[in-house]
Amino acid sequence: MKNEVKKMVAVAMIMVGGVVSVQAQITDSAVAKETVTNPSIEAFKKKIEANPNDTDSLVKLATAYQDAQSWDAAAATWDKLIALVPDWAPAYYSKAYVYQSAKNNDAAKTAYEQYIAKVKPEEIESSKPNLAYAYFFVAYMEQKDNPAKAKEYVAKSLEYNPGNQEAQNLSQFLNS
Repeated sequence: MKNEVKKMVAVAMIMVGGVVSVQAQITDSAVAKETVTNPSIEAFKKKIEANPNDTDSLVKLATAYQDAQSWDAAAATWDKLIALVPDWAPAYYSKAYVYQSAKNNDAAKTAYEQYIAKVKPEEIESSKPNLAYAYFFVAYMEQKDNPAKAKEYVAKSLEYNPGNQEAQNLSQFLNS
């Protein structure tokens, strides 16, 4: 099942959503919030309604929300997938991407840390680019409050991607 989900993430990442429509919706706090939908989103929602454990459709729905820049809905969908497959590291990375895109860097940092913790030893080689970025992001976020952790994480980032100029610059800054 995990290989199928991984394949679906790859497919979902290259899918192009249909026309996006935006509807205003009033929440309980009476604050207007945008709800984004399109034919792909609606189709995946129907599939999940029929089978809430359909991990492939959850990946596709989360990705469709990301494509539509509906960050809250994407994060909530990744959370549903994580509840079903809690050890599948790419879901945490995708959730971190969503939070970072929504400019919620604290939540992104937490999700990247969860991703790092979930990557299994046999997945490290294929996960190096994502691990390098996750370690870099956490190091960047920790540089002021926890420079020791930032140094450790930027070193790991450079271990996975020695050519990352931003990580090299951060490492030089932290070690000067």
